[in-house]
Amino acid sequence: MTDAPSYGFDTLQIHAGAKPDPATGARQTPIYQSTAYVFRDAEHAAALFNLQEVGFIYSRLTNPTVAVLQERLATLEGGVGAVCCSSGHAAQIMALFPLMGPGCNVVASTRLYGGTVTQFSQTIKRFGWSAKFVDTDDLDAVKAAIDENTRAVFCESIANPGGYVTDIRSLADITNGAGIPLIVDNTSATPYLCNPIAQGATLVVHSTTKYLTGNGTVTGGCVIDSGKFDWSGNDKFPSLSEPEPAYHGLKFHETFGPLAYTFHGIAIGLRDLGMTMNPQAAHYTLMGIETLSLRMQRHCENARTVAEWLENDDRIDYVTYAGLPSSPYYERAQACYPKGTGGLFTFAVKGGYEACIKLVDSLEIFSHVANLGDTRSLIIHSASTTHRQLTPEQQEAAGASPNVVRVSIGIEDAGDLIRDLDQALAKACG
Repeated sequence: MTDAPSYGFDTLQIHAGAKPDPATGARQTPIYQSTAYVFRDAEHAAALFNLQEVGFIYSRLTNPTVAVLQERLATLEGGVGAVCCSSGHAAQIMALFPLMGPGCNVVASTRLYGGTVTQFSQTIKRFGWSAKFVDTDDLDAVKAAIDENTRAVFCESIANPGGYVTDIRSLADITNGAGIPLIVDNTSATPYLCNPIAQGATLVVHSTTKYLTGNGTVTGGCVIDSGKFDWSGNDKFPSLSEPEPAYHGLKFHETFGPLAYTFHGIAIGLRDLGMTMNPQAAHYTLMGIETLSLRMQRHCENARTVAEWLENDDRIDYVTYAGLPSSPYYERAQACYPKGTGGLFTFAVKGGYEACIKLVDSLEIFSHVANLGDTRSLIIHSASTTHRQLTPEQQEAAGASPNVVRVSIGIEDAGDLIRDLDQALAKACG
């Protein structure tokens, strides 16, 4: 698209990165189901492998369908480039991979998806990395946690499961002062509700499985680079600033400038980790993004309606939706997330653990699944599922206590959702 930044979000979500197929005129982006691509000649092949020319080599690295999705997401997030991969968890490792080394740490929010807490607290230890978990609302605690071995701060824009909203700009001020990047998981908000890069984030990650695809069909992840960080500004990021042995001493930042991180993600990350997104998944996600703004508007409207009803129900202890005036995050949400605060939140049921289990088992419209961001309304009891591996203290910090259920409000009729919750609560709390 010519002069793409001048177009509105609704236009870009349909057209960014795509154009009619030059061979057939097909208007929808084709699924290029190919493992490899023919080189024009030996010189062309050598130039591609030397990173002297951009093109397609092998689908573990680059694929035309995936490339359209990468450009679309980079455009919607306001970044210079993106790397898609096989899942949101893969995206988190891909995001950290160019930054970290043995002995390095990441400062992470305590309000994260349970699987992320496990990945950061347990799995990354096998790489010699570590994580420090802090309440990112406590800015002094964030500052205190950063040391000479810290290579990034990681948070979620709208935290899963509680729907808490993060003050990205304040965190960015801290990371800029420390000379390290801020990584924001924007899965729950999507670029329609929140633009972390505009608020100072360096990198944005997504589980494209969720709202971006929106139909519960495929898994995927993405890392979007703002292109604004000076990787050569200090000696903390040698993978990007120092000679790369695998490419005859090429320096990524010196050679590729703002696109250094993106090129590294493909040429090193995908090459060696192999966390590749398949072209069919990219195709489904591209189709989902075409209706992203319409869906997010309805998600927000329905979530606000359902949350208000729950807050006024005597069977409920509290509701965490940041779109409610009673929320401690309400003013921040109005300032930083003016289009809405998404469809994700939790509520505590009087009667505790057992009442939560009965509630989940009694619902008819809500689906009991370990997912979010679907067009369908979803529910899960986080303490016994997604956050089960965490300690009680970690569950509490993440907003996943035993008396709490998480809902991802879909785009159905809000009145039907309320009636379903009403009849299930009657059985759970009767």
